[in-house]
Amino acid sequence: MSFDTIPKEATLKPEEFTLKVPQQEVDHFYQLLKLSPLAPETYENTRTDPNQFGVNHEWMSEAKKHWETGYDWRKREEYINSFPQYKVRIKDDDGYVFDIHFAALFSQKQNAAPIAFLHGWPGSFLEFLSIMDIARNQYSAQDLPYHIIVPSLPGYTLSSDPPLDKDFTVEDIARITDKLMTGLGFKHYIGQGGDVGSYTCRPLALYPACKAVHLNFNMMVKPLNANGEVSAFEEKGLERAHDFDERASAYAFEHGSRPATIGFALAASPLALFAWISEKFITWTDTTPPLDQILDSVTLYWFTKSFPRCIYIYRQYHGARTENGVGPHSNPKYKFKKPFGYSYFPLEIAPMPLSWVKTSGNLVWHREHKSGGHFAAMEKPELLWQDVEDFVKQVW
Repeated sequence: MSFDTIPKEATLKPEEFTLKVPQQEVDHFYQLLKLSPLAPETYENTRTDPNQFGVNHEWMSEAKKHWETGYDWRKREEYINSFPQYKVRIKDDDGYVFDIHFAALFSQKQNAAPIAFLHGWPGSFLEFLSIMDIARNQYSAQDLPYHIIVPSLPGYTLSSDPPLDKDFTVEDIARITDKLMTGLGFKHYIGQGGDVGSYTCRPLALYPACKAVHLNFNMMVKPLNANGEVSAFEEKGLERAHDFDERASAYAFEHGSRPATIGFALAASPLALFAWISEKFITWTDTTPPLDQILDSVTLYWFTKSFPRCIYIYRQYHGARTENGVGPHSNPKYKFKKPFGYSYFPLEIAPMPLSWVKTSGNLVWHREHKSGGHFAAMEKPELLWQDVEDFVKQVW
């Protein structure tokens, strides 16, 4: 691979990584999947709109059959392994050691802009493979204007767990991310994120090496100092945000208030895990991603036992809450002083009006899209990639 030249200034020592789940685990997975029963048909699960009561029986039945007989995990591994991947050991300030996985396209160009793409839940580094694919076909390693770094956040998929004996928050994720980026030899870098990744970008911007941030998610409470009208298009987005809060956010309170219980429940059956996660890929998107792409995410979560390990972040905002009862995008402590950009996708779970977003920091770039949802990197990789490129050209 031509994109695997680690900067000579790196102080960390990443080791190349290849994803290969042991065959015994693959066989066990298929056995569990085959033995996992479907729920009986009910009034609720025979409705056609998943936004009404959740995933329906037909979707689950057809997906289970395809997962068992048509889906080939080994072929999906081949595709994933076509991207350079690494694991690196990072020692935290308090002595904890994290093994952090990341995919990367390293540039050989002087002054290439390092970008950390940060995923959320129920995502993983897989969300950004389409963008990486566009970039590696668009540029050679010699003329790629960016270093593209896509970490697996602590507790997610191929990275190690948060500590067992202490709390762990987005501030901790940001600290590990900064250690990763500076340890790879980057004096400055740009953060990009949606969902948990966007939450992480707020404290990440407080680190000197983080030069700017681009977000495609900025969920916040209505600011008192918002100036400017809210367009009719944005009003529809606010209606969607209200609907999400009223009818679709119960999962978040379960994650935040009873993470241990739901962790055990979904670790017991791959079909249960699929039902819980696939609902989000259906209802949080403009167009439902291909089934195989959803199965990639769920299957990787299953093999890496991710679900119980990765939902810790919900306790911070849906359990004990933050000190002032709001998330980081409404927290004055994390108001961006550095330049930041915002991409508006109308089928996001909570698309925020531009006049609101402007109150959360030094907004220097924005773009409104007419389609796309929560998983923008998967749904609209060309659009999000163009947004990031345009933003980086302005601030780097």
